[in-house]
Amino acid sequence: MGYTVAIVGATGAVGTQMIKMLEESTLPIDQVRYLSSSRSAGKVLAFKEQEVTVELTTEDAFEGVDIALFSAGGSTSAKFAPYAVKAGAVVVDNTSHFRQHPDVPLVVPEVNAHALENHNGIVSCPNCSTIQMMVALEPIRQKWGLSRIIVSTYQAVSGAGQSAINETQDQLKQVLNDGINPKDVTANILPSGGDKKHYPIAFNALPQIDVFTDNDYTYEEMKMTKETKKIMEDDNIAVSATCVRIPVLSAHSESVYIETKEVAPIAAVKEAIAAFPGAVLEDDPSQQIYPQAVNAVGSRDTFVGRIRKDLDQENGIHMWVVSDNLLKGAAWNSVQIAETLHEKGFVRPTTALKFELN
Repeated sequence: MGYTVAIVGATGAVGTQMIKMLEESTLPIDQVRYLSSSRSAGKVLAFKEQEVTVELTTEDAFEGVDIALFSAGGSTSAKFAPYAVKAGAVVVDNTSHFRQHPDVPLVVPEVNAHALENHNGIVSCPNCSTIQMMVALEPIRQKWGLSRIIVSTYQAVSGAGQSAINETQDQLKQVLNDGINPKDVTANILPSGGDKKHYPIAFNALPQIDVFTDNDYTYEEMKMTKETKKIMEDDNIAVSATCVRIPVLSAHSESVYIETKEVAPIAAVKEAIAAFPGAVLEDDPSQQIYPQAVNAVGSRDTFVGRIRKDLDQENGIHMWVVSDNLLKGAAWNSVQIAETLHEKGFVRPTTALKFELN
């Protein structure tokens, strides 16, 4: 007997990829249901060549649903996820809303699948940039420990949604086809739709993703810091991030510097990464082989290369990490969590509702 799986935000950039990942999934599925806002309700989408009509997301929309994948924004998850849990579904949430909730496991299946055992109806999917970094660093943490992480990200515009993709393409056309100076192109979304000013991303790099917090780090940077500590279950790891948006459509890249608790031989580090599930080693400087965003698009894996010793710090290591932010960074990690819940027998009705109904 299979599951009824709902996708909330099915028509969005991540929701579209969730559909694809479910079509390819090993999860036994009897029925899929697509939910959205009133703007998209009534549209007809496909699932394995069958037509599925998109329904309006309401408080009563989750009756009979076993697994609900949410990717429609934090406010939607905050409002409707508790109703899904009340109806008996397990929620896999791809927004930031529940990530730091003490009753919600924050899961990258290759790294901390054990955290799923005690879920209370909601499982949170980490930030896209955090996910790929965890896959790259966990094999190192397991063998040599980690004391410090400094990461600089080079993030694709698809992380800001389909509207950001459209704006980037429009800006590039304005510059290349119409001869407009990059400083003068129309900008309404990036670096953050909710902030006061907007800047061009075409031929530019914006050292701001999300709005700034009181400590002058952005929320995106603080997400990476807090999520890393929660996933690795270690508040003593020093984590610092600088997150930058670049004019790449898909796949995030990261320059990661780490300090291990024990000195780690580079050859052994490469072997550990190559053997780790979900990680692919691409590291041969002599042949100019290293991870690239264009090669990562469409893949579920995380690619790691440019692994080298720091020139001054004996336990310091640098690396370059690339992954498709819409797949492993969002849709695939969510579906992978659902598969893991099934494999471990953790898809079950919750005994008590721990989340407030709005």
